[in-house]
Amino acid sequence: MAREYGLTAFCYFHYWFSGRQLLERPFNEVLASGEPSFPFLLCWANENWTRGWDTSRRALLVTQTYSEEDDLAHVRWLCNAFADPRYLRVDGRPVFLVYRAEMLPDARRTAELWRAEAQRLGVGDLYLVRVESHHEAPIDPADLGFDAATEFHPDTRVLTSQAPRLLRGLKRLGQGPRRRKHRIHQYSNLVDRALSQSQPDYRRYRCVVPSWDNSARRVDSAFILTGSTPAKFGGWLEGVVERFTPYSPEENLVFVNAWNEWAEGNHLEPCQRYGRGYLEAHLAAIAGRGGTRP
Repeated sequence: MAREYGLTAFCYFHYWFSGRQLLERPFNEVLASGEPSFPFLLCWANENWTRGWDTSRRALLVTQTYSEEDDLAHVRWLCNAFADPRYLRVDGRPVFLVYRAEMLPDARRTAELWRAEAQRLGVGDLYLVRVESHHEAPIDPADLGFDAATEFHPDTRVLTSQAPRLLRGLKRLGQGPRRRKHRIHQYSNLVDRALSQSQPDYRRYRCVVPSWDNSARRVDSAFILTGSTPAKFGGWLEGVVERFTPYSPEENLVFVNAWNEWAEGNHLEPCQRYGRGYLEAHLAAIAGRGGTRP
């Protein structure tokens, strides 16, 4: 289905905590089975695991720690994936994303260790991409020893100058009522503001999001985009594709967040309301731009 509607790779979140992996079975089965026969890449979600679904962010479940020894152990495991013929490459270099590269104690040193070990193990140089999440301000990825950056939407910073509409109500939990407060923004405002942003001097790939509503995971302080439709999503993607000039024939990536993040109301997969509408809008938006690889 992804191939039919113009997607060219899946980017899997990868969870590594000093050798311990979480939610690893799906990707490990992809790697071991050779199926699906579809390109892929990995993004290391290098955050602490907390009880963020009920806003108890300080309640740590698994702590992320770093060391040079772990950098080497990590990249040695990753090279098993990098060596897979399906792994997405740019000019022969495996593409690896880090969600919060700024959290690495010495990102440059980590990048050096990863590159040297990958070369030693025969998979070649790496193409390292820093994810620009809403946690940190944009910086040149070269300052961290990385090759490029990518947006991650919805980026709440794009909407910081716009006062959100707050939804307040009462929900009975246990013995008493609980006040709910969510941040609600118009999807169209995010699209307009995202498209108006200029491209920085460094390599940065664009990202689009079909919709967002993570209230299923949060009792309070959910972030909700309202008013999304396949047509609006398609217009955003089309605008990104029209404005984007590839850095090279293979450095032409556009990220879509996400394929199937149902717990955050964020998916390209078919749904009861729109059917295959978002997939059809995706295909229409990239028509005529076969060199761009969402």
